[in-house]
Amino acid sequence: MADFFDELTEQHAAMIAQQPVFFVATAAEGARINLSPKGYDAFRILSPKRVAYLDLGGSGNETNAHLLADGRITPMFCNFQQPALILRIYGKGRPVVPWDRDWDDLAAHFTLLPGTRQIFDIEVESVQTSCGWGVPLMTLEKERTTLVKYHAKADPVVWAGKFKTRRTSIDGLPAKTTDRYIAGDPGTVPSD
Repeated sequence: MADFFDELTEQHAAMIAQQPVFFVATAAEGARINLSPKGYDAFRILSPKRVAYLDLGGSGNETNAHLLADGRITPMFCNFQQPALILRIYGKGRPVVPWDRDWDDLAAHFTLLPGTRQIFDIEVESVQTSCGWGVPLMTLEKERTTLVKYHAKADPVVWAGKFKTRRTSIDGLPAKTTDRYIAGDPGTVPSD
């Protein structure tokens, strides 16, 4: 059974804090639905009605473009331990890039990782929980370090040039440019 809430509760926050992975879905009229897995320590609850997550450079810039076109976003968390639970946050989001005036305030909530290109700021419209009985029990072996290592070794000029080209979604929707290289904190680069 599904239950709906107007905002995140302390119980929701506790469940979210225990999850090593979450998923983000966005859509825009006439475009493909985008669904992406996210890892690392990248999600923050800023208030019961506001959340944000850190985005590293990756394959495309679909979430950015979809939010500019439509604004709708749904982060989803699955509890792979007990109790079985799925939690979805329905909201309106926006990409915040390093030269936006509110970047510093948002970035202060995170440890910036090498390759950070934007933060998605999300206004919570509603929260849904459901049973999650169909989700398997799983344990985390370890996080993959490849993406952070890749960005840590990147030449900032080459990196910026690559991400400057990500100005549209795969369906041609315009995206906010995310071409400012952020080295991050060297202490956050995994050693293995």
